Amino acid sequence: MTRSSERPLLFLDVDGPLIPFRSSAGHSEVAATSSTIVEEGNPLLARLDPGIGERLIALGCQVVWATTWMEEANEVVAPRIGLPKLPVLVWPDADVGGTPRGLHWKTRPMVEWAACRPFIWIDDEISAMDRLWVDAGHPGPSLLHQVDPAKGLEDSDFHALAGWLDAVTSG
Repeated sequence: MTRSSERPLLFLDVDGPLIPFRSSAGHSEVAATSSTIVEEGNPLLARLDPGIGERLIALGCQVVWATTWMEEANEVVAPRIGLPKLPVLVWPDADVGGTPRGLHWKTRPMVEWAACRPFIWIDDEISAMDRLWVDAGHPGPSLLHQVDPAKGLEDSDFHALAGWLDAVTSG
């Protein structure tokens, strides 16, 4: 699997997975969740792990931003963690089509973008309803990987992602 259209997709959220809500000192704080307060001086950006981009690329997926940061993820986050400019999943107007109760508003657009391709969704807000909806509506393999928002992506998460990818790409 060498062409990007053949590689599994990896939909990546920023707040929680990349910017943990708990500071390294162990104090809980609320992370910025709106792109309107994203700026170069955002103190939460100091929580980004500069080596995490390399680890994400090493998974061999086509990484796509799936975050409310939208294009600002490419401008502000990507350079700090060693990622190139990535495609950005554009969210539909909130009023278009409605969302079933309990389903995350990101779920349907991701499944549509993925079509039949295998995908991973890394987020801190994945629910049982999202898992059921993806299982019923996505014909390809998928992994909805929920990250502890207080800690962000850790070694154990990368082991789980790599294990799933090995199973999907070898079988």
